[in-house]
Amino acid sequence: MGEKKADAKARAKGRRAQDGDRRVGRRALLIGGAAAAVGSVVLARDELSRLWWRLPSVEKPRKEGEVDFTGAQWVAASSANWRRADRPDDYGIDRVIIHVTQGSFDSAVKVFQDPGHGAAAHYIVRKDGHITQMIRELDVAYHAGNRQFNERSVGIEHEGFVDRPQDFTDAMYEASARLTARICVRYDIPVDREHIIGHVEVPGTDHTDPGPHWDWDRYIPLVRQALSAQEQTQASGTSAG
Repeated sequence: MGEKKADAKARAKGRRAQDGDRRVGRRALLIGGAAAAVGSVVLARDELSRLWWRLPSVEKPRKEGEVDFTGAQWVAASSANWRRADRPDDYGIDRVIIHVTQGSFDSAVKVFQDPGHGAAAHYIVRKDGHITQMIRELDVAYHAGNRQFNERSVGIEHEGFVDRPQDFTDAMYEASARLTARICVRYDIPVDREHIIGHVEVPGTDHTDPGPHWDWDRYIPLVRQALSAQEQTQASGTSAG
């Protein structure tokens, strides 16, 4: 009987380990109790520092409609498609992942608001350069199909289809580059192809976006130009002050 109970607990624990689980696991609570009993325990402290906001009655202060990129429009994704976090304090951010929606802008917004979809990105860039933010950067979006990469990255969707190069307009490239540059400044991410990657490059993914028509040789220099412009603006503001 004892072995059956142990097996049942193991199976239940396995079910709780999935990325979308927002409950505090039994292991975290046990570790927390041990830390309180014996004092400073590094493992317990590290785990609890990531999980404190998941405890009952604890909520990080949020402002409804607040965005991380000036000029973006806020449209909230379903809470089933992301999980609350405190990045970069609990999970460091060192990647920007480029996606293509394989559909229209409106259809992407709709599916990201669908709790049954199970995925959403932080941003969507429209063909005309309009940017919509659907998940805060401090939260973990389910966009990469890989838990570790979800936790360490910001995901940017782009309206269009991978087999239609005409969908990737000048306005889209330029707006996306400014957005990526700002993310790179915020988290000190190098502007290179190791840290700005396509969804297809995420380990374990079965996606092909942004596809062969996404012009990386154009995009990365645009991000660098946007980064340089931001730095010059900041320097000018500092001098004026």
